[in-house]
Amino acid sequence: MQLVERSETVELMPKPQGKRLGVVRLLGKPPRASSSHASVFTNFASVFANFAELTKPRITTLVIFTTATGLWLAPVRPQAYTIFFTLVGTALVVAAANVLNMYLERDTDALMPRTMYRPLPSGRIRPKLALGFGLLLTATSVPLLAFAVGWLPGLLAAIALVSYVLIYTPMKRYTPAALLVGSVAGAIPPLIGWTAATGSIDLPGVLLFAVLYLWQVPHFLAITVVRSKEFARAGLQVQANQPDGERKARRSIVWYTSILVAISLLFVPLGVAGVGYLAAALISGALFFWIGLRGLYPESGPRWARNVFLASLAYITVLLAGLVVDH
Repeated sequence: MQLVERSETVELMPKPQGKRLGVVRLLGKPPRASSSHASVFTNFASVFANFAELTKPRITTLVIFTTATGLWLAPVRPQAYTIFFTLVGTALVVAAANVLNMYLERDTDALMPRTMYRPLPSGRIRPKLALGFGLLLTATSVPLLAFAVGWLPGLLAAIALVSYVLIYTPMKRYTPAALLVGSVAGAIPPLIGWTAATGSIDLPGVLLFAVLYLWQVPHFLAITVVRSKEFARAGLQVQANQPDGERKARRSIVWYTSILVAISLLFVPLGVAGVGYLAAALISGALFFWIGLRGLYPESGPRWARNVFLASLAYITVLLAGLVVDH
């Protein structure tokens, strides 16, 4: 007796010798409709994950944190909708920059082990779709900041986007100085947060910009020391793969770290933070500088550069958290 669909039947089979009526048996696979729905959901989730990967979620999350720091440190308390649109708009700007950067660098990404499995070089997303996605994010993010938050945050976002995509990205193929240009875009988000709250560019906001700008240099130089051959194979110019470049990169890490630590202390005399932040900045800054300084010794190798990279992440986390807590 067939009680359900063909793929799922129940049979009543009487035995010839006994009084028992029989056994019930469930046959077949799950219904086709359910399997089809599961397949559609899986495909959708895969496509969504690939497009999300284009936006570099970890970097975007860090930028949201730095933007929120600018909002928090500002002397004016913005309304809830200003905070919301500032964070969303900035996240979309960063996502747009990352997507367009991946589109323009899909050929060089294919030549480096750490990037060859990204959605574009691996063929999981077509270049035209990635370009359209990036342009859509651009067309949404900058106007959102300009009209929902203010013209100054919108202008800063546009500067960050243009400098990162149209100047920094192609410049990497020609000169190591591209790092100094790309760091501008990475340092603008906390200034976007500050101007969203105040409507003006003030000294504490500029100081936030300076800290994020200076921090990016040793952070990225540490990566280039470890992966200088990969960058060279891909045709990207970084200081570490230039003549005598690694030695210069090590010295640059020490130089920029020392300036960074000194600049970070200025939040205290400006009245932005207090003694708690000062202690955190001094201790974390001294440790970061000491790790960087060890790179001047000839025996320091790739492990040292990895330690500098990890120390840079720990340092900026402690520094910004200290500012937020002790403000």
